[in-house]
Amino acid sequence: MDSVSSAHPKWLFSVIVLVCYATVTIRADLPGTWELLVPNAGIASMHTAVTRFNTVVLLDRTKIGPSRKMLPKGHCRSDRKGHDCYAHSVLFDPQTKEIRPLMILTDTWCSSGQFLADGTLLQTGGDLDGFKKIRMFRPCKVGGFCDWVELQDVELANGRWYATNQILPDGMVIIVGGRGSNTVEYYPPRKDGAVVFPFLAETEDSQMDNLYPYVHLLPNGHIFIFANNKAVLYDHQENIVVRNYPPLDGGPRNYPSAGSSAMLALQGDYSTAVIIVCGGAQFGAFIERSTDTPAHGSCGRIVATSPEPEWEMEDMPFGRIMGDMVMLPTGEVLIINGAQAGSQGFEMASNPCLHPVLYRPDQPIGLRFMTLNPGTVPRMYHSTANLLPDGRVLLAGSNPHVFYKFNIEFPTELRVEAFSPEYLSADRANIRPAIEEIPETVRYGETFDVLVSVLLPVVGIVEVNLINAPFATHSFSQGQRLVKLTATPSVPDGNGRYKIGCTAPPNGAVAPPGYYMAFAVNQGVPSVARWVHLIP
Repeated sequence: MDSVSSAHPKWLFSVIVLVCYATVTIRADLPGTWELLVPNAGIASMHTAVTRFNTVVLLDRTKIGPSRKMLPKGHCRSDRKGHDCYAHSVLFDPQTKEIRPLMILTDTWCSSGQFLADGTLLQTGGDLDGFKKIRMFRPCKVGGFCDWVELQDVELANGRWYATNQILPDGMVIIVGGRGSNTVEYYPPRKDGAVVFPFLAETEDSQMDNLYPYVHLLPNGHIFIFANNKAVLYDHQENIVVRNYPPLDGGPRNYPSAGSSAMLALQGDYSTAVIIVCGGAQFGAFIERSTDTPAHGSCGRIVATSPEPEWEMEDMPFGRIMGDMVMLPTGEVLIINGAQAGSQGFEMASNPCLHPVLYRPDQPIGLRFMTLNPGTVPRMYHSTANLLPDGRVLLAGSNPHVFYKFNIEFPTELRVEAFSPEYLSADRANIRPAIEEIPETVRYGETFDVLVSVLLPVVGIVEVNLINAPFATHSFSQGQRLVKLTATPSVPDGNGRYKIGCTAPPNGAVAPPGYYMAFAVNQGVPSVARWVHLIP
């Protein structure tokens, strides 16, 4: 008899086998699948954005030391410390898996961003020599040589470190807050420069929990701004606060105690906007550098446009900090990445939260959260999540260290993965629609037809939903937005094709001008998106 057999009776060995099998079976039965896209992107992405050419901009900070991707020969950047020949930004093509190094000059550590109406990525602020910098990335077709451009003739009025950007109805971008900057300003710059915004000073505490405020443009044209545990409705044209919302219970929710936030899908007559804020660290975890203080899992949900708004509270299945909220084409929200203890900051978290959670807003309270199939790669501080046009969610980054470190419990993460929600499972392929025809450009209020094909006959309404491409960083997707179009019932057009009559959003408050991924959604299953340019 061997040592295992002698130490454990046969019945106990059988129980162990059954328990292990049951555990594996439970994991396998959870929805969603994972896929490794590339084992080494060259950089750990702190900021990520998907362009209208289906490429992905990955961006780190320049003061990180050597990355794992070299710049082209003769393209080293220089500063007072010498030459740096390593890339700190790359362009990734999820289809071909190709990675092209990009040239970023000034420090983008904890900066902010937003796509402009013409599809250009605006990138603002950072640390040290990047504190007041404005950068542009004008995307190009696959195979092109577009790169970062740092503006020389204009800079930020105030330095911005840990700020948030949001495109406005007229295509201008508001830049909110930042460490030591309790102001707002705009791009293109307004003549009055930075404008004092007292709310940010009022929400500052000993941990600076007002950083990376959650900023959402409401369909009435005002801005919902959340910092720490409070929120206001801001009239950016008159520079006045028009409403104070009730405080949200559960402690601070912004950096460095970060939970996350999203505005749910706009639909119907677009008069109602609902905001959710979930997760966060316990106050004091950051100051005390307590990596094992449990995160909380409470969520607040508020109708921001209600005459008498109140927070409705519920709990996620897991306590979570540094989670990313990704709007899916269906209107559901994927909550992914993060940790279950500690706070944001270098070496400040533990117990990675590997289970994604699906938030289903149309379900009653208590039934809104569904636990999904866990991943295996911890993605904590400085990780990102972005929706791809094919319906998958791209996961990148995680560097909880000042520099790149690999031989450690939570190493710097260079792998790029994709998570496929259950709607992409093989058993739903026959109801997955494909967009055959859609206009490339649409004006506000315009009616237009979308032609889709589906293998099985269509039952019910096929939705056509617009989602923009946000700038994801530090557990918040800046500018993220989903608009469900008013659509007529689909009409058969022969050969499994259907015509859907759609009406574009009425104005820029509902959907600011720019490029949107248009998804057809049939019985909860989205098509591959087609990019549509929404213009006045």
